[in-house]
Formats: sequence, structure tokens, C-alpha cells
Amino acid sequence: MINQRDRGRLRELAFKVADIAGLPIMAERREMWKQHNELRRVRPLVLVFPEGAWRELLPDTTLQCEGKRARAMEWELRRRIYQHEYIDDDNVIEKTWAVHKVINNTGWGLEPQHIDSHQDTGAWGFDPVIKEPADLKKLRFPKIHYDSETTKERLAEAQDLFGDILDVELKGISHISFHLMSIYSELRGLNQVMLDMYDNPNMLHEAMAFLEEGHHRLVQQYIDLNLLSLNNDQTYHSSGGVGYTTELPPVDFDPEHIRPRDMWASAESQEMAQVSPKMHAEFALEYEKRLLEPFGLNGYGCCEDLTEKLDYVFTLPNLRRISIAPGADVEKCAIKLQDDYIFSWKPQPSHLVGQFDERAVREYIGHTLDVTRDCVIEIILKDTHTCEGRPERFTRWTRIAKELAEKY
Repeated sequence: MINQRDRGRLRELAFKVADIAGLPIMAERREMWKQHNELRRVRPLVLVFPEGAWRELLPDTTLQCEGKRARAMEWELRRRIYQHEYIDDDNVIEKTWAVHKVINNTGWGLEPQHIDSHQDTGAWGFDPVIKEPADLKKLRFPKIHYDSETTKERLAEAQDLFGDILDVELKGISHISFHLMSIYSELRGLNQVMLDMYDNPNMLHEAMAFLEEGHHRLVQQYIDLNLLSLNNDQTYHSSGGVGYTTELPPVDFDPEHIRPRDMWASAESQEMAQVSPKMHAEFALEYEKRLLEPFGLNGYGCCEDLTEKLDYVFTLPNLRRISIAPGADVEKCAIKLQDDYIFSWKPQPSHLVGQFDERAVREYIGHTLDVTRDCVIEIILKDTHTCEGRPERFTRWTRIAKELAEKY
């Protein structure tokens, strides 16, 4: 239960979010995103996702609520306010409060094991649980259970708390993203997956086929249980971007029963960054292609360099957004993409650590904007695990990016 003191604090923050959401700039941004996602170039759009650095921008010590649930709500409201006041990118602050359906997943039958780092935020290592082909038989197809009673309770709580301030909406599965190689690498170990491509390709294909079938079954369960929700709004898409578009859903959609064809989806295989285009296609893309086929619009990629793999990526169905990683050759990618796809550029997050060199940042972003003049480009700053306790760097970086975007 949320006590009266926490309730008052949350409502005060909700009123502030509602005021921000009502600003004319939010309507302008929403319209720009629709045009951008429909490949009608406006200007390069800028999104900033601090991710790991949020613990430095909005540490727990800034929260005033006492209860655990209230503190989680407070953090989300403060995040939106902070995004507007101190980052001021092209994120749209909406006057909504989403209550997500409580959905449980039984998993794949095996749990990944990690070798933990001695540092709180250090990298973990793989501790494989699939050691031989026979271990694949231990895998199970996930089953979904929808907890409707808990969902109703949370919806009623949110409506009572925010209903006269924000638009409380019930959301099911709205972010669809396939990560087959990530799932398997955690179970098998990344080093061994790399070796299996040469030493035991049949085992790897068997694993990928199982994961593909499992995901087909997951999507079908979402359909059967009526758990899908539209994502043609501020919903995060792929590895960066938002879903605003008038292209989805198609005119024949039923608002009471959302289908895959009404939605955005995406896939990525960062673990394949160092393998050849042909092997990436054989062991990942062929499986991802069939999973993406039912969806209305799709994105592909994350932090893997797709420069030499784009011809394979272009074969994906209903493709609209392609991630161009920090290590990619932006000039080569621009020539390939032109204005046929969204050039979802991920600039180097490392520019926010060490000495913050505004001149270098300006030249770096300017070069990419120079070579992508014929592209529909978005600039997505993410994977920023730290700003070394200097939150103002996000503000300065965003101002530079938006200033340059206006010139192009």
C-alpha cells in the first residue's frame, strides 16, 4: 500500500509531468517522429538514454518516498522531468501512466550461470551450463501465464492515484525484440559458440532452431491470451528509437485483439560482431528472418558492426530501422542505406568520460551528418554506463547534437 505522505509526493510529481506533456514542443516532436519513422525526412532526431549513468543522474538518495513501490513510481516520474529539464533531447514526454500486465514466463528449462566480477559494476564471465550436445535435451519451450487479478489490482491502484492527472493505460507486450544468440551464448558460453561454428555447426543449428520455435510459440501464446499491445507510440523500438507512426496499425486492425502485423518488432545478434557476413547470416539472420516476418515493421541490430553485412540485413522482411554501431563505417553505411531505411546511428558513449572535449564531439557528430545527408538519420546516445559523476555532460552533448542537427 502507498501511504498518504508518499501519495501526495507522487501526485505532485504527476502534475508536473502532465504540465510538461502539454507543452507545444511535445506535439511538434511527436509529429516529427511520425514523419521520420515513415522515411519523410525532417531533421536528424536526437535521443539520449543515459542507461547505466542514471545512477549518477538520479541516485536513490534523491528519492523522498518511503515505500518500495512508491519509490519506483517516484523514480520514473522524476526521470521524465529530468529528461525534459536537463537533457532536452527529442524524447516526447507523454501524459500517460502505463500499467503493465503481470505476465510470468517459465523460462527455457536451464538457467544461465555467471562468474561474477569483484567490482559492483564490473563485467561477469560465462559459466556454461550446456557442455555437450546431449544438454540441449534439457531445454524446454517457455510457457506464459497472465496474472489478471494482480493486474487488476495494480490498474485500480494507478487509476486511484493518477487517474485525474495522467492518462492511465493498460499495456501488455508492446516491446517485441528477439535475442536468440544472446540467450544461447549465456547457456553455452560465447567462446564455445564461436568454436561450434567450425567444430560443431550442427549442434549450433539445432540450438538456434529450438530457440526459433520457442519464440514462435511465445508469440502465439501472446496472441492466444490477447496480451499484445500497440507500440506505434513512445514505446522504445529496436536498440534505439521510438514507435510513433501512422503506418501502424493497418486499417483492418481490431483494437480489442492486436496482431503481430499491427506492431513493430526487432532482432539483434551482438555476439556475432566478429564473425563473417556469411556466418552471421547462416547462424543468426536465417532464424531471425522467420521470426520477424509476421510483424508490420522491423528493426535490426544493436552494437554489432553491420557495415559489411548490410546486403544480408536488407533481406529481412518489413525492415525499417537499422542500427549503425559506434564502430561502423558511417560513410559506407550511408551509401548503402540512402533514404530507404532509418539510419539509427549510435555515437561513441566514451566521449562522456575522461576529458569532455566539445570540439572533438562537434567534429565527430558533424562528420556523420555530412556523410548521411541523403539518409533518414537518428542520433541515439546510449550504453553510457557512467559520466564520471558529471551529469552536465549529457546536457552539453545533447545541445551540440541538436545544434548540428538543425543545420542539416
